[in-house]
Amino acid sequence: MPTKTLFEPPQNPMLPVTGQDAQFPIRRIFCVGRNYAAHAAEMGNEVDREAPWYFNKSAHAYCASGTQIPMPPETENCHFEMEFVVALDGEAANVNVEHAMDAVFGYCCGIDLTRRDLQAQAKEKRRPWDIGKDFENAAILGRVSPRSEFGEIGDQTIWLDHNGVRVQEAPLSDMVWSVPEIIAHLSRFYRLMPGDLIMTGTPAGVGPVGPGSHLKGQVEGLSEVEVSFSG
Repeated sequence: MPTKTLFEPPQNPMLPVTGQDAQFPIRRIFCVGRNYAAHAAEMGNEVDREAPWYFNKSAHAYCASGTQIPMPPETENCHFEMEFVVALDGEAANVNVEHAMDAVFGYCCGIDLTRRDLQAQAKEKRRPWDIGKDFENAAILGRVSPRSEFGEIGDQTIWLDHNGVRVQEAPLSDMVWSVPEIIAHLSRFYRLMPGDLIMTGTPAGVGPVGPGSHLKGQVEGLSEVEVSFSG
């Protein structure tokens, strides 16, 4: 007999895939902190060069590219952060760097929204960042491109425009921790599974959005990601 539930369980959010009818179901979203030295510096921080570190977003923080959304609640300082996102379709548990990419399906563009004021309050009180990072529409994600179509990760440019003005731009090679290094390290703490996403950090130039703001970003070789905020 089918299991009875008290209410209809939510379905996994789905990402569209370039050139395919099948979609990519989102399981978990891992995020790498301070993975570009210039961004760490602009926030008054230093890069931890001993090991990468992480925070999480719920799969239900997903927002489809091209959407208009309301301003996030309970914040006076919501920031954009443009990111290169890795999509996994294989398992990885305590893998080494040489085999880490075996779990990768492809890549997409993402914008990490951060309630910076709430994050700062949490930091000051030495509390978790969840309320500043994990909320509705906080992970705007574009169409996934298979790894074979994107090619090797190198000097591809990552950029973001805010209201038509270029505010973030850097090569992916500026990442402190490479994608294989991130996957290998993260797989020591979690059994990575199909559907997991890894947002790999943001370059310098982050800033606040307001009512009427429009964001558009891209990693060279991937579909753009964009979002607008209702007035």
